[in-house]
Amino acid sequence: MTGPESILLGVLNVTPDSFSDGGRWMDAGAASERAFRMVEEGAGAIDVGGSSSRPGAVPVGAREERARVEPVLRRLAGRLGVPVSIDTSHPDVARMALDEGATIVNDIRALADPALRRLVAERRSGAIVMHMRGHPLTMQDDPRYGDVVEEVRASLEEAVRRCEDDGIPRARIWTDPGIGFGKTHGHNLSLLADLPRTRVEGCRLCVGPSRKGFLGRILDGAPVSDRLEGTLACVALAAAAGAQMIRVHDVREARRAVR
Repeated sequence: MTGPESILLGVLNVTPDSFSDGGRWMDAGAASERAFRMVEEGAGAIDVGGSSSRPGAVPVGAREERARVEPVLRRLAGRLGVPVSIDTSHPDVARMALDEGATIVNDIRALADPALRRLVAERRSGAIVMHMRGHPLTMQDDPRYGDVVEEVRASLEEAVRRCEDDGIPRARIWTDPGIGFGKTHGHNLSLLADLPRTRVEGCRLCVGPSRKGFLGRILDGAPVSDRLEGTLACVALAAAAGAQMIRVHDVREARRAVR
């Protein structure tokens, strides 16, 4: 699957401190308007998150995360026309989101929590299982790998097997190599250069390079607000490599790049 068949997963951060657009969509009305706009621009799904996972981020409790995303999800329920993903590691937040109409759970911790796996299995929802070494607060503290591509693939395979053991079939799983999550600049480039080798058999591939820090380094120190060219290059590369889902902030431009 390549090119126009790649689904663009539009990022909707309902957080005050996300690395790219923290604080911009904290108002539920503005956030829901943003979701509808991304669908108009070509997003095939929307990913709603209430906790920043940028390098150095301090974890947010389930109660606060829920308070941020629930009003937005209620405004989108049954009206958006595309699937909604909840970006969370908290089973309670995921349960609320699924109750409000979300159909995908996107977890940066690869569904490490058995309760979250059981919930996904029970609800027969989709799951995005992402690779991350460590935690957002410390993940960029000297990450090391031998063969980063093979180690990421093996870790994702292990996570998928846990999901299978708890009743989640591979056909409902996307695996995400976790660009920028516990990886150096070189690690990120190696993963992007060899995306097909990160695949886990029977699962679909999701890639999230949008506006990441390694692009700023490539683009002569460009700030987050000025990394569009690098993002679009990665989007086109991921689509050509067969990624079925690509997580982006700039939906309209990414859609054009994919086509």
